[in-house]
Amino acid sequence: MALDLDANPVARKAVTDSPPDLSRLFHRLNNQLGIILANAELLEVRLVDEAQKARAGHIVAGALEAMSAIHDLRRAVGVGNGNGNGNGTDR
Repeated sequence: MALDLDANPVARKAVTDSPPDLSRLFHRLNNQLGIILANAELLEVRLVDEAQKARAGHIVAGALEAMSAIHDLRRAVGVGNGNGNGNGTDR
């Protein structure tokens, strides 16, 4: 059963007062983009049709750009540099 934050102001305050674990969120997002990137790269190699290869290449480029944006965002908000273990203590 899900917690009804609208019906429980104490729970709502506890949830909204807790800062999000940004490092963990960035790590999760980066992992998902890595999966997309790996699959797009596989498609790029395996596909025969040039138009489909080009589409896979666009996905690769988009995933790389999104990963770069995550890296920049991590630095901007002061959550590590995006090259470490995701706990916010990297360099």
